[in-house]
Amino acid sequence: MIYRISHRTTFKYRHPVSVGKHVACLKPRSIPRQQLAKSEVHIDPTPATMTERTDYFGNFLYFFTVQEPHKELVVESRSEVNVEEMAVAVPHDSISWEEAAKLIPRDESPEGLEAYQFIFESPRIKLRQDFASYALQSFTPGRPLRDGLLDLTARIHKDFRFDSKVTNVRTTTEEVFRKRHGVCQDFAHFEIACLRSLNLSARYVSGYLRTHPPPGQPRLVGADASHAWISAYCPGIGWIDLDPTNNLVPSSGHVTLAWGRDYGDVSPVYGVIQGGGAHELTVAVDMEEVGS
Repeated sequence: MIYRISHRTTFKYRHPVSVGKHVACLKPRSIPRQQLAKSEVHIDPTPATMTERTDYFGNFLYFFTVQEPHKELVVESRSEVNVEEMAVAVPHDSISWEEAAKLIPRDESPEGLEAYQFIFESPRIKLRQDFASYALQSFTPGRPLRDGLLDLTARIHKDFRFDSKVTNVRTTTEEVFRKRHGVCQDFAHFEIACLRSLNLSARYVSGYLRTHPPPGQPRLVGADASHAWISAYCPGIGWIDLDPTNNLVPSSGHVTLAWGRDYGDVSPVYGVIQGGGAHELTVAVDMEEVGS
């Protein structure tokens, strides 16, 4: 499946910004199930300087500085990604979750060492006994890790309601747990918090989800969504992606952009500005299937 993706972020400031230094995480990764064919970023006003590098987690970042006064900043990435069509499946055989929790700190393979760093607290995800207690309803004694992961994902989907008006990027996982409402970012953070509270490894994944219009309705350009899900590490199997918002295993309809400890590591556009005052933010994502 070949997707052409446009991700346009617009900041409108109340007062002129004299200088802005920004970082954009908007270039999809190449991983075994998806290959990046091409990607470019367009910025208005034109930056005085721009560089590209990868971060600690292997994500692509653009660093740019806008030095001319401006009341609007537009950052648009345009990418083409080839995603393998595959059956939705999770390996049936896995060790128990208790064995996994003991093995991850001792796994010295490259993949195991990578997984180890994702069992700790991070700035937006704290470890709590309440989270562990919620998770233990899925991770009963001796249960295979794979089964527990699928059950926890299904329970979050059932117990929490999607509501874009209740939370924002600063809402804590504790508050999401109390309200049982939120968006994909919140549900991913909560599932990761549950797993890490059991000493299991999980990372935050940002990307895109192909959406479809209601029957008989035209497809609206810019109405697709940036999305978030999780990836959990299972010794002997590897990383297993899970989407608690939709209770499914991500497949060819998901495009991976970046991953990290939590949302703070993969925020699409962030930075510091001088001036500007209050601002309005709008985001438009278009994910178009252009071939197979």
